[in-house]
This record gives sequence, C-alpha cells and structure tokens, in this order.
Amino acid sequence: MKDEIDSLAQAILDGDRRVLAQAITLIESTRRDHRAESGALLEQLMPHTGNSIRVGISGAPGVGKSTFIESLGNYLIDQGHKPAVLTVDPSSAISGGSILGDKTRMETLARREEAFIRPSPSGNTLGGVTRRSRETLLLCEAAGFDVILVETVGVGQSETKVADMTDMFVLLLQPGAGDQLQGIKRGIMELADLILVNQADDGREELARNSANEYRHALHLLRPRSPNWKVEVATCSARDHEGIDTAWETVERHQEALSGSGELADLRAAQARTWLWSEVQDSLIADLRADPEVRQHIPELEAAASEGRMPAATAAERLLDIYLKKKTGKS
Repeated sequence: MKDEIDSLAQAILDGDRRVLAQAITLIESTRRDHRAESGALLEQLMPHTGNSIRVGISGAPGVGKSTFIESLGNYLIDQGHKPAVLTVDPSSAISGGSILGDKTRMETLARREEAFIRPSPSGNTLGGVTRRSRETLLLCEAAGFDVILVETVGVGQSETKVADMTDMFVLLLQPGAGDQLQGIKRGIMELADLILVNQADDGREELARNSANEYRHALHLLRPRSPNWKVEVATCSARDHEGIDTAWETVERHQEALSGSGELADLRAAQARTWLWSEVQDSLIADLRADPEVRQHIPELEAAASEGRMPAATAAERLLDIYLKKKTGKS
C-alpha cells in the first residue's frame, strides 16, 4: 500500500487534477480501510500544505454566492492565482447526492484550467460543511492551489464550522438591511470579517449603500472577532463584476494584518486542535454505533427515551456503559 500512497501523493504534488479528485473521493469514503489510506496520504502531504489564503463564504440562498465566487475566481486567475472552490450542496433526502450542481452554476470558472471546483453533498452536517472539508482543503493546497474558497449551504446553526477552517469569513447579504437585520443571528454577524452587500445593480445601488451603512452601525454593537482587524462593509455586484477587486484587496489586507501580528499562526493552530477533537468525537460515535452489542440495545433505549419512560441522559449512559465495559473487558 505504501507504494500506492507514494505514487498518489506525488501525482497530487505534480498537480494532477484527476488524481486529486480521486483522492478527495477516497477521503470522503466512510470505509475503514479507505480511512487508513487517506490518513497515510494526508500525513505525507502535510509538509506541503498551509500556503494558501483560506476564505469562507456564506449567505442566505438567493444572495448570489455562486455568482460571486465565479466572478471572484475569474478575477483571481487574471491576477495569476490558482483558486480551488470547495462548495457544499444541500443533499437530496433520497439519494444523498448534491442537488444544485455548482459546476453548472459556475460555467465560465469551471472551464478555466487554473481553477478546481469540487461540489460535495452536505449530508447530515449542519452549516453545510462536510466532515471531510478540512482534509479536502489540505489536498488542494498540496496540489498547488493558493486560494481556497469554501462556500457553505447558507446561514445556519453551525456556520462556525467554516470559520474553524478558514482565515477569513465573508458574509454576503442582499440590499434592504432593515428587514435582514431582524433575521440575521447575532452569532453570524460576529463571525464575519467582511460583509458584502451584493446585487448592487439594476437601480439598487443606493439601496445597497444604505444597507451597508446600516450594517456598519450594527457592527458597533458587536465585539470584533480579531483584535487586529476591524470588520469592513462594502457593496458589490457579482453579476456585473463591480467591487470584486476591492473585495479581494480587503482579503489581502486582512491576511497581512493577521500574518504580521502572528495571529494567523495562532488561529491555524487553534483550528488544528478543534479539528483533532472533532475527529475524536466523530470516530468514537461511529465506533460506538458499529459495535454489535451496542446496536442490539439501541432500539429499546431509543424507544424508552422517545416514549418518555427514561431520560435521554440515562439512556445515553447505558449505551456508553455497554460500550466501555466491552472495550475494557469488564463484566
């Protein structure tokens, strides 16, 4: 297996896109043997990661995230960058597959050789970040992509997941701040490093500017996410490619501010620790659910909890007791 992993790693380092796509499919697999292979592959590639600018992009459906990413991606390529787009589609409840098809929504960017677009179904993950998005990001960095754009499904309960794997969080909003301010969760605003009021076109330019001013006033009530960066608000039209250059200049200034202060290194170290414990949690739950003896007791304990015959905490403790006794060999 080592020779195969060595060959796979070298092909990724050489920028082979077909092999990169295969490797991402490998790390997304839930098979135990595939998990071992993907772990060995990532271990080899880790020294070649960490050299990109990682940007998370979120916003409610209809705000124009895909149009913005396509416009930004094309701009980056024109500036000499190689962007990778990791975009997470809502999953079909029936098939589990992606249902929006991001490559069809980013036609011009998908045709450019310098770009790599990888849509993945969000599955059961809240916030639209797949469990393996972090590993996919590392593979793209090893393949030589210097800007990683991570698009989430939309503004949900777990948008912190994208903030925990990127350097900068960009929140896209539509013109008309009055109504939107009421519906935006405070936590989402606190995550943002840059707020962009998109769709400043078709006569909505003044409305967009007014909305941006309202968001600026709202930000005064929130604590900045970083001591080295003041959250900025701007307008843009992704459709007409207006304000895209300014948005990217803001991303670069943010990166310089965090790098110069040492905060970027601390941020990525903290993200790695978060990733570690997230993996521990996910792996333990998967192992517990796969245990034959535990699985025998799940239906009765789930029924007891759902019918109100037993507190959920007690049912959970009993499942853990069964699992831990077997692991430790206790009777």
